[in-house]
Formats: sequence, structure tokens, C-alpha cells
Amino acid sequence: MSIIKIKNKFYFQTDSTFRKYDQLIQNQWVALCIDNIQIEGVCKEIGKPSSHDEFMHKFKEHFENSYHAYSHLENERLFEVTPTRIECWIYDNGDPYMEVFDIEHCEYGLHKYQGK
Repeated sequence: MSIIKIKNKFYFQTDSTFRKYDQLIQNQWVALCIDNIQIEGVCKEIGKPSSHDEFMHKFKEHFENSYHAYSHLENERLFEVTPTRIECWIYDNGDPYMEVFDIEHCEYGLHKYQGK
């Protein structure tokens, strides 16, 4: 999935006939994951991508092929994710740690993983 960050929120588009669209409508809590990073947040549909100029500009800049192929299709819908928590796995001398940014509570933590 192609994701754009604008200010402090994340944006992506998907087709309203997809299973993913139905899941997002039924459950607003999402997790966006890449590599060892998980961003949790509240997701909401905000309309068609073509109705949001800033998104369209940035999406075209970063994902030009997808912009031309999908952004103007009738079934495409734009979603906005407000992040609430970010978790990153990091390693120090081979030891695993979970770095946590709790955005909702303005807290930060670094915890060594003690798998049992």
C-alpha cells in the first residue's frame, strides 16, 4: 500500500469494492507496518482522492504510476490515519529492544525484550 504523510497524519487510497475497504469501514483501528515499525492509529474515510489537492500533489510526486492508474477512478476512496502509538524493534549488541512512542499519552519508552 502506498502511504503519504501530510503534517502529522498518514493517508492512503483504496478501492471501495475491496474487502480491505469494508474492513476499514467496520473497524477504525488500524496498524500500518513496514520493516520493524508499526504505526497504530484511528482511520477514517475522507472522500475521493481527487477531492483533496494536497494529497493528490504529494501522491503524484511519490507514486506517479499509481497516481495515474488509480487516483481518478470512481471507486477510489481516501483514508486518513491519526497515529496513536508507534513501536519499533531495535537491536543493541544483538539484544532486542522495543521502542515505544505513545502519542496519545505523550510517553516514550525503551524496553528490553525478555521473551519467556
